[in-house]
Amino acid sequence: MMQNPEILYMVIPCYNEEAVLPETARRLKEKYQTLQSESWISPKSRIVFVNDGSKDATWNIIQQLHQQDPDFFSGINLAHNSGHQNAVLAGLMTVKEMCNMAITMDADLQDDVNAIDAMIAKYYEGNQIVYGVRSARKTDSFFKRVTAEGFYKFMKLMGADVVYNHADFRLMSRRVLQELSQFKEVNLFLRGMVPLIGFQSCNVYYERAERFAGESKYPLKKMISFAVNGITSFSTKPLKLITTLGFLMFLVSVAAFIWAFAVKIAGRSELGWSSTVCSIWLIGGLQLLCLGMIGEYVGKIYAEVKQRPRYIIAEFLNQSEEKSDS
Repeated sequence: MMQNPEILYMVIPCYNEEAVLPETARRLKEKYQTLQSESWISPKSRIVFVNDGSKDATWNIIQQLHQQDPDFFSGINLAHNSGHQNAVLAGLMTVKEMCNMAITMDADLQDDVNAIDAMIAKYYEGNQIVYGVRSARKTDSFFKRVTAEGFYKFMKLMGADVVYNHADFRLMSRRVLQELSQFKEVNLFLRGMVPLIGFQSCNVYYERAERFAGESKYPLKKMISFAVNGITSFSTKPLKLITTLGFLMFLVSVAAFIWAFAVKIAGRSELGWSSTVCSIWLIGGLQLLCLGMIGEYVGKIYAEVKQRPRYIIAEFLNQSEEKSDS
């Protein structure tokens, strides 16, 4: 219990979450009521749902929640679907001057609401960033578990500073949010950006549950795209690997030339047809792979230099703002 509890804003990105949103709101409201009654957070604390261009009734539900409980629920409606990471950032940048700390969490209730207590306690101990880290992956399929763990290990290998088994369930102080606002890149990968900020941090471990309702918003195609974006946003090692690969292929080509010359001298040149065809396919495939990797980086440069807005807020529902306007 704190004598001067600070303001907590929770930012919940939502995309087509009408099936789970009422239950998410109920559980978070109960958690807020408990934290406020025990003086862990200020009565000015809010839960902010960010509607990321949903095609279902998600925004209508958010509006109803705000109308029914304006002291608990706020809402941000983005003008179009901007993507999960942009939705999270939109919420954080909107509330960064209204709170002392902010927690981001997905709406599907896979993140443990009860872990919020421990995160706030760590904040009061002096930590500026508290990462929610999965203690196990029991609810994942074998394929998802292997690919997810491989992704974190590969990111580490590529030189990106990411927290193992951490997604986007984290607490950040106002100071951290102010520093995060200095990052201007369009290609967002918050799991890699937040550790770059620094400051004192720690982990809170929890067991991740299965999705309460609705469908996953990250099918295999999006997971692969997200992984590629994370790797190319925080590491240039793939480009260096291309240089190394090019040098190795040069050595292989020199050896192949020597072999071809020796076969020609021996009068058995027709025997090299299959190896020649295989070599052509191998080198052609490697060239296309390298061009594709370079294209990823060129595409990111193209997106960055245009400096288009990462998100556009169409509407912001917030009780404190409404009171100040009246």
